[in-house]
Amino acid sequence: MNPSTHIYYYPNQMARILLLSGDEILGQAGMSAVLNAIPGGSRFVENYPPANQKLEFPFELVAGLQASLELNYGPHGGRGLSMRIGRASFQHGLCEFGPLFGLTDLAFRLLPLKTKLKVGANAFADIFNKHSDQRVRIEDRETHLCWHIERCPVCWGRKTEAPACHLAVGLLQEALYWVSGGKMFNVEEAQCCAVGDSQCSILIDKTPLG
Repeated sequence: MNPSTHIYYYPNQMARILLLSGDEILGQAGMSAVLNAIPGGSRFVENYPPANQKLEFPFELVAGLQASLELNYGPHGGRGLSMRIGRASFQHGLCEFGPLFGLTDLAFRLLPLKTKLKVGANAFADIFNKHSDQRVRIEDRETHLCWHIERCPVCWGRKTEAPACHLAVGLLQEALYWVSGGKMFNVEEAQCCAVGDSQCSILIDKTPLG
């Protein structure tokens, strides 16, 4: 697939959550600088998308946010900030989308951990598959869950030397922390479209650290 021939979108509400999370981590001035460095991003400076489900925020701007963070803060700093923004995005997004898929129900919270991981991963994937143009597929292996992003907004159109979907990694880290009641898991991107792979694949250990 040649990304330049397709236009795919996040809903405005997801984009708003992402940008407000950037505000929280970078401060408004820092977020404005990041947006100004993205082609087409300046129109969102202090003018975030409305909280609706219209598909109007293009993948190119999501990928541009990640690239701009690396440009403004260096590869290492940009990676860390992207993961923090991803974690904050889950915290804010859970309030908006979690109830739609039963993620905040008491019955879900009482499930055994391994069951919660699988059920939660599939429900979380459904949020993206049903409300955005992102496409996620879950693969259940013996020791890992594999979060395969077959149409990835985070690295859309980018070319990098190493996996670059740090926003997605941070988002999943926080989701796992919440689902498990405060446990940490190893989360690692093993494949990335930006380095030439056919999909972005993030591996999640089923056993928490420690």
